[in-house]
Amino acid sequence: DERITITINDGVYTEKVKVHSWNSHLTLRGRTPGGVVIRWDDYFDKMNRGPNSTFHTATLLVQGDDFHAENLTIENTAGPVGQAVALAVEADRCVFDNCRMLGNQDTLYADGANARQLYRNCTIEGTTDFIFGGATALFENCTIHSKSNSYITAASTPQGRPYGFVFLNCKLTAAKGVDNVYLGRPWRSYARTVFIKCDMGSHIRPSGWHNWNAPEKEGTVFYAEGANT
Repeated sequence: DERITITINDGVYTEKVKVHSWNSHLTLRGRTPGGVVIRWDDYFDKMNRGPNSTFHTATLLVQGDDFHAENLTIENTAGPVGQAVALAVEADRCVFDNCRMLGNQDTLYADGANARQLYRNCTIEGTTDFIFGGATALFENCTIHSKSNSYITAASTPQGRPYGFVFLNCKLTAAKGVDNVYLGRPWRSYARTVFIKCDMGSHIRPSGWHNWNAPEKEGTVFYAEGANT
């Protein structure tokens, strides 16, 4: 019933970590920014659990509501080998402050039934669909770093939910040679993603969005941009 804070000493922790649903109101706090690295290397083919293998790859899996994280680096070190989640959040009222999520495809899975999540002053990097899922999630003052020509988001917002992914005051950057990146494509038909007051690098395609080769989704998704530079 009360918040429990675990302070983590600086170091590299090579392990998979799971915060169970019954471990609510938990805070994991690194002592210094960038000093704590949690990493593992599971990926889709390695898991060999059928079409849902992606969802078993996470380095850190959060299922407990009211989870907080501060000063952590969460990394999937499998490399460019397909779906490989660094952080999966399937819980409500979760907050990530000054954290780094590092990977390639499917770096951050933000999901959960009616889940609301906040990512503030974070760095999220990846290649394809590296921010995906159905949560209502606000990304505020974050750096979103593309490592290849592909797609940043793949929202799966459930039908009827008013908000999906919201990027506010974020900076979109890219690795050297990356010059052809979409803001997003709809993993599900009612995906909702908006970018507001963001600084977008020249790697972002003028067209912005892709329909995932399903033109009918253009009639159901909500994709928007406002006051960006």
